[in-house]
Amino acid sequence: MTSQTLAAVDLGSNSFHLQIARVVNDQLYPLDALKETVRLGAGITGDRRIEEQTAERAFAALRLFAERLHGLPEDAVRVVGTNALRVAKNAHEFVKQAEAILGYPIEIIAGREEARLIYIGVAQSLPPSPHQRLVVDIGGGSTEFIIGHRLKPKLLDSLYMGCVSYSERYFPGGVMDKKGFRDAQLAARKELELIASRFQKEGWRDAYGSSGTAKALGIILQENKITAEGISLEGLEWLREKALKAGGFAALNLPGVKGDRVPVLPGGLAIMLTLFQELGVEKMTVADTALRDGVLYDLLGRTHHEDIRDTTVEAMARRYHVDLAQSNRVRQLALAFYEQLDDATDAEVSFQKRQKLAWAARLHEIGIDIAQANFHKHSAYVIGNADMPGFSKREQAALASLVLAQRGRLAKVAANLPKENSFADKALCLRLAVLLSRSRRHIDARLFSLARINNEYRFTARADWLASHGLTEYELHQEVDEWKGAGLKLEVLAA
Repeated sequence: MTSQTLAAVDLGSNSFHLQIARVVNDQLYPLDALKETVRLGAGITGDRRIEEQTAERAFAALRLFAERLHGLPEDAVRVVGTNALRVAKNAHEFVKQAEAILGYPIEIIAGREEARLIYIGVAQSLPPSPHQRLVVDIGGGSTEFIIGHRLKPKLLDSLYMGCVSYSERYFPGGVMDKKGFRDAQLAARKELELIASRFQKEGWRDAYGSSGTAKALGIILQENKITAEGISLEGLEWLREKALKAGGFAALNLPGVKGDRVPVLPGGLAIMLTLFQELGVEKMTVADTALRDGVLYDLLGRTHHEDIRDTTVEAMARRYHVDLAQSNRVRQLALAFYEQLDDATDAEVSFQKRQKLAWAARLHEIGIDIAQANFHKHSAYVIGNADMPGFSKREQAALASLVLAQRGRLAKVAANLPKENSFADKALCLRLAVLLSRSRRHIDARLFSLARINNEYRFTARADWLASHGLTEYELHQEVDEWKGAGLKLEVLAA
């Protein structure tokens, strides 16, 4: 594939999505996105035909998409249709008109293929883990379940239950009562019986929810301070009681309840709560990616596992003309110091901490490409605001804070220091590595040692080396004062 721009179109049962990305160094960077709430699934009549009014609404959305897609070669665009088009008897006629409007072929994908693509999209945004993951996507007309390891899905299924179809069937007009909710849960439980034993036998450690329903529920629970992040069983039960008492989401005056989701939230909530109960899920992280992202990565042809974040960091280093020799010096020295402080008993946790420090060292000077003065601030700003495939917004913010801490006043990151001891550890290791590498020459890590004793840091340098580097010794003692101002003790010794 030679195109440097790729596009994915997801013709979902609730919403149509268009996502366009550019390809740089085998990575995808978002360029544009459109979403149109079509509710195709709600417009399917009793005899399973897409009604004319709904079709026209869908075609209007596709005309908007066609404007954005104009000029892209056919092999750079993939359009997929999901459950509503799988079940509609007149899907063929609809697709024929839709293709004429879009100018690209439309694939009506099977439920398990949809599940595979969803998993690819979600997995690309997650760090590697030795543990299996459960991914759940509640769509408008179907819900996909996947257990996978790294980028490989192992167990996939798709059930005929969705936020649009269940809301229409069990909560007409958006009205919620105990009977309707009980009936919706019974129907969902019947569907889940088809997969529960297989999925529980396969097992997983972490659960992730993708697409609109999971995001909407997560936002409501977080904005009402029921959960710090994601979705919990207790939070869903709390929301059920609130919604039933109000008689529906339209009458529920809660932060985070968005108008465009109100008509389909009852069905989505009933399905989500039931799968939590039946599969034994206690908490779920909301993923930033979904089917359309999987379509893009599938289009790109990613077939082997690698940590996408490593590739992203190296791509950024090249893009901002990083002095790789210098970043290697800083990285090796920072990691050598961190090895002396690391007391993690879990090998994976230890690896992840070292990995974050290594990324910070690799990117610490990218701001020089903008301006030398205060380059660490420019570096942190770029890291915090750039598109970084594979990184969550939270990971980007943490990495930006660490890079910001590499020099200057610690007051600007003081809020992070008491929260997590490992942040202070990584910040000190990076600051020392940057300070000692100012000459931009090789420094032998064996000249120094670093220890943490009763939460106090002790940095020791060989006496003869320290005596011959007066400026560095002066700067090290300034560093002592800086950490004292941040409420932490650093001692510099000669040995």
